[in-house]
Amino acid sequence: MRLAGKTAIVTGGGSGFGAGIARKFAAEGARVMVADLNALSAETVAEEIGGFAHQTDVADAASVEAMAQAALDVFDRVDIVVNNAGTTHLPMPLEEVSEADFDRVFAVNCKSVYLTARVFVPHMKTAGGAILNVASTAGLSPRPRLNWYNASKGWMITATKAMAVELAPAGIRINAICPVAGETPLLKTFMGEDTPEMRAKFLATIPIGRFSTPEDMGNAAAFLCSDEASMITGVALEVDGGRCI
Repeated sequence: MRLAGKTAIVTGGGSGFGAGIARKFAAEGARVMVADLNALSAETVAEEIGGFAHQTDVADAASVEAMAQAALDVFDRVDIVVNNAGTTHLPMPLEEVSEADFDRVFAVNCKSVYLTARVFVPHMKTAGGAILNVASTAGLSPRPRLNWYNASKGWMITATKAMAVELAPAGIRINAICPVAGETPLLKTFMGEDTPEMRAKFLATIPIGRFSTPEDMGNAAAFLCSDEASMITGVALEVDGGRCI
């Protein structure tokens, strides 16, 4: 019960890593808002964990502001924000990625961090808190043909460190986790095609020999957002089975 008494928002919490984080937070005693663009997915996970669902487009300022207000109405305060919602473009030469896909990747993966900070940091400056950004090994050890996705996750890691330095005096900790590819809705998009051969190619780059799981992310996130990690801020924790070694 390391998160007992705390309140949390998990974006992209309706599936994949986000759902794993939401489940772990609830199991550790937190009250959780599951925010997701897919309202049905959010409601399904929220019902399972005894939390609250909210349909949110993390790339839209008005939607993020509505999410924040709903969370404050329900919780009175927000202790933890997990920026997990993310997207990617299909694997292809960097010059062939469309401008629309580029804009979408940076809006969902990067602008969302700015938008949630804008609404939650003023609140956290009075009460403290923790923000966790779900980045990727792609931001540390990029794979070819995912160039702009890699860049967006590198941005996220730099933003994490910059936010941590600025907000530490206010009692706000900012960290990131960097998963390797996992069994999430984005896996097929990362690989281009979901075949045994493509999976074997990906797994060959992971020394532990398996993909990241939602449970892996939940365990790491729960620690970093708990008081046990009170001296940890500005880290980009590799939860990747050795992929970045």
